[in-house]
Amino acid sequence: MADYVQVSTAADTRETAIELLNSAVKARLAASGQVFGPAVTAFWHLGEFGNGEEWTVVLKTTTARYGELEAHLIEAHPWDNPEVSFTPLSGSAAYLEWVSRATS
Repeated sequence: MADYVQVSTAADTRETAIELLNSAVKARLAASGQVFGPAVTAFWHLGEFGNGEEWTVVLKTTTARYGELEAHLIEAHPWDNPEVSFTPLSGSAAYLEWVSRATS
């Protein structure tokens, strides 16, 4: 696994997305993040196809903090089984050093 990851989740309201973003950054589980949306979504839920509108939360953190961030997002999220996923993150050395400091 890379030393840094970009983590994403989604919420059904802008307010919930901002709460998830702020709580993760204030707890130093993520160095920073953004909320994007609304986005149209298509999904399967309880065997039925659905469409909706979601707000995406994107957070930057270290792999060392990922487990805590994942647990935090799942606990703080109003959905029973929220998406929490990550992709490896690369970038400038100075930026990645800042991510490390901000999540320490």
